[in-house]
Amino acid sequence: MDFDFTDDQEQLRDAVRKWVDKGYDFDRRRGIANSGGFSREAYGELAELGLTGLYIPEADGGLGMGPIEGMVVLEELGRGIVAEPFAHALISGAVLAHYAGADLKAAWLPRIASGEALVVLAHQERKARYRLDATEATAAAVGAGHTVTGHKSVVPAGDQADAFVVPAQLNGQTALFLVERQAAGVSARGYGTQDGGRAAELSFSNAPATLITADGQTALEHAVDIGIAAACAEAVGVMDKTLAVTVEYMNTRKQFNVVISSFQALRHRVADMKMQLELARSMSYYASLKLNAPTAERRAAMARAKYQLGQSMRFVGQQAVQLHGGIGVTDEYIVSHYFKKLTQLEMTFGDSLHQLGEVSSRMQDTAGVFA
Repeated sequence: MDFDFTDDQEQLRDAVRKWVDKGYDFDRRRGIANSGGFSREAYGELAELGLTGLYIPEADGGLGMGPIEGMVVLEELGRGIVAEPFAHALISGAVLAHYAGADLKAAWLPRIASGEALVVLAHQERKARYRLDATEATAAAVGAGHTVTGHKSVVPAGDQADAFVVPAQLNGQTALFLVERQAAGVSARGYGTQDGGRAAELSFSNAPATLITADGQTALEHAVDIGIAAACAEAVGVMDKTLAVTVEYMNTRKQFNVVISSFQALRHRVADMKMQLELARSMSYYASLKLNAPTAERRAAMARAKYQLGQSMRFVGQQAVQLHGGIGVTDEYIVSHYFKKLTQLEMTFGDSLHQLGEVSSRMQDTAGVFA
């Protein structure tokens, strides 16, 4: 299999990397984190690059690209630990493009593509943990439309977004709805997250909603799988930069009048970090390549990839902090922020323990070396 990127993909990577290096440096990122964890201006700059329309068809104002381009972009955004929830532009764009009716597409897809509207997935509930079949929010038909009642937790930039993709129970099965933040009956309580981003608790009380699809379970699983692939790609970028910063530090930090990079035991630890990074990178490629596979194959692939990424993130982050010593956990030094990002990504769209259970539940009777 050819794993070389095309010229267009490399140009896309270069454009995003230049923006991260020049337009989203550590000082700007810290300023955004200290002011609440979300910048509409920075999100607009991503839109100006065309990134928010990456998964949206050209006919609807987007670029009409696919998972590999999304992976390329998210790796570079991970290197800059960009706080804005870019992955949710991919999720909402793909969900509406695949499942919504023509009127809803026409109303929202061009706005998502241009960056005018930020639409995020609001699916987590307090009792559900990471299960997608445990939705307690309810919906009811009212006239020609619907209303949604329920509570959603840890919604990225939930008090800043323009609308939400919300799963709720309708006639005994999960359906997917689009709810505007300014709609009556919607309240949001925002807060900063540990990685410097922003999230919110959302409450819906008979809030007006537009039906995206009655087959909400299928659409929700697809949305979460896009999110998992995005989290994997972003984590690769975070780990890549974490390793680079650690190596740079070891080449300058001296102990006993010699740089610590000359100590064999520490060099072995760096080699182990590199091994985990490359293992994670290969599984991120695997996740992105499987995003368009049939549902059962795709779901199994995402669980496998996210489990391995979780193990790699934990190892690389912890080793980086230990190799830095005390400075590695200070707010003034960049590695602590990469460590926080890796910790939060490990829990995004299902932590390692949950994903291990998903992998186990999808194993067939013939699984194993003799299959």
